[in-house]
Amino acid sequence: MEFSRLYSLKQEPADSLRYAHRDQPAQRPVVVFNCTRRCNLRCVHCYSASTDKTDDDELDGGEVAGMIDDLAAYGVPVLLLSGGEPLLRPDVFELIAHARANGIRVALSTNGTLISPAVASRLAKADLSYAGISLDGIGSSNDAFRGMDGAFDAALAGIGNCRDAGVKVGLRMTLTGQNVDQLPAIFAFLRDQCIERVCFYHLVAAGRASAGKALPHSQTRQAVDAVIDFAAAEAASGRSTQVLTVDNHADGPYLLMRLWRQDASRAERAAELLGANGGNASGQRIACIGWSGDVTPDQFWRDAVLGNLRQRPFSRIWSDDSIELLAKLRDRRSHIRGRCTRCRWYDVCNGNLRARAAAAGDAWGDDPGCYLTDQEIAG
Repeated sequence: MEFSRLYSLKQEPADSLRYAHRDQPAQRPVVVFNCTRRCNLRCVHCYSASTDKTDDDELDGGEVAGMIDDLAAYGVPVLLLSGGEPLLRPDVFELIAHARANGIRVALSTNGTLISPAVASRLAKADLSYAGISLDGIGSSNDAFRGMDGAFDAALAGIGNCRDAGVKVGLRMTLTGQNVDQLPAIFAFLRDQCIERVCFYHLVAAGRASAGKALPHSQTRQAVDAVIDFAAAEAASGRSTQVLTVDNHADGPYLLMRLWRQDASRAERAAELLGANGGNASGQRIACIGWSGDVTPDQFWRDAVLGNLRQRPFSRIWSDDSIELLAKLRDRRSHIRGRCTRCRWYDVCNGNLRARAAAAGDAWGDDPGCYLTDQEIAG
């Protein structure tokens, strides 16, 4: 949810991906590729349960090059390299360069601790489009969250090295009960460092993350209010900071209700954009490929395997309407149960995150992350 865009209403380069899919039914998905399970940290919220060892079944360089060729021919616009820590994959620079040479925009999801000046220079030479560096607090708060003393300082150095090399860089933070109190410090950090893009992730109970670490609904609302306030202040100041939230599409209706109370004309335009976006896109405009070639609807629903690249290419898997889960996700309104069936915001949210519902026991039941009240969803 791009709060800054919805407040400023200024057109952004990514609008064609976020707000035009209903006019482009054949739009290809953004693909998250967990290119390795190996990681040098041990974060408490790691959805992939990464370890300090390379998985024995990891796709090799030739297999990944073939995957990239298929994604390019299929028309995939963006490849997000994640992990584990993608910079621990020895051929990551070659893979970035190969994807870029094939016209795919490449983003890197990294903890930033390994971005030395030399690494930043190689990322720039490979023509990386964007590096999203994860921080989950300031100083020791981040280090405790990530399981390594000095992780904050190393990530801060990585940010500086990216900037020096000309690599576009931004921040990512996952909101949990352990670090939500760090939001004011993160806002100050963003301003002090003049960082122009930040994504706040809602926790998903996958991998090492557990439902017990998720914020209660009251704290989620407070956190989202704080993020909206920050986005509004940045827009009012004339700064071009992009402020996004990820993985909870209740944020869209929550923002709209607030905008309706403040400025009806702005709310109407924001509602148009959110309606065009259509809410959660797992299995539609978002896909994930794991390190062993498993294709899933998104990076969190790791046991919902749709196929494997070693049996057939991504393009054939993603285009196969006979795959039951894909068909249901693309017609999910016919299958979803519970509060979503009576929610006036369904067209803005699209049933929220099915992976979170599945983790709670029913993939087509209520998403426990939805923090809207019964009164707020009533038509």
